[in-house]
Amino acid sequence: MLQLSGLIKTLPGAPPRVLFDALELQVAGGECVAIVGESGVGKSTLLNCIAGLEPFDGGEIRVAGTELARLDDDGLARLRRRHFGFVFQAFHILPHLSLAQNVALPLWLLQQREAEADRRAREMLGRVGLGRRADDSPHLLSGGELQRVAIARALVHQPAVVLADEPTGNLDPGRAMEVLDLLLEQLRARSAAGILVTHSRAAAARADRVMELVDGRLHAVRHGS
Repeated sequence: MLQLSGLIKTLPGAPPRVLFDALELQVAGGECVAIVGESGVGKSTLLNCIAGLEPFDGGEIRVAGTELARLDDDGLARLRRRHFGFVFQAFHILPHLSLAQNVALPLWLLQQREAEADRRAREMLGRVGLGRRADDSPHLLSGGELQRVAIARALVHQPAVVLADEPTGNLDPGRAMEVLDLLLEQLRARSAAGILVTHSRAAAARADRVMELVDGRLHAVRHGS
């Protein structure tokens, strides 16, 4: 689903800083790879490059067989809408929409009919344990529940790749593990490739593989190390 080959990115400066140095990564459908590393090494930048939100200087990124470098801005926007799901630390749930409407947003962007979008959004909320609250306002939910809504929204359009940037950073440890387990369960059920960026080794250990970003490259980390 996702392949990075020889990825290079350099930040301007005197001297320039090499952020990624022939970085390699492959993630299969249904697999979640956690990426850890010190602050400032480029974990979030890597997600932005994968999503086509930030340019890179060399190498190749392929998503569901499509090479990002061959796409113009409109093509990248279409690729993001169709093939990516995003889960963030801050949830980014729109307060003026109901839970069902929030989850339906990716389907609306894909010009799905309103009735079908609503049906699929409600079904996805049911999968994350919030089916009975589909018409509720976000302000009635806890942080853990809001992150469940964010997971439902990220997966409702069946993306090829889900990018999660510190998705449990605002949650207490118990709730964080519950939300992560739910995310992993849904990734596998939907056969989406997942990348989890986290500072938490406990959170990373829930993933199928753990990679550490050091000196511009990804290195395998054994669980528990």
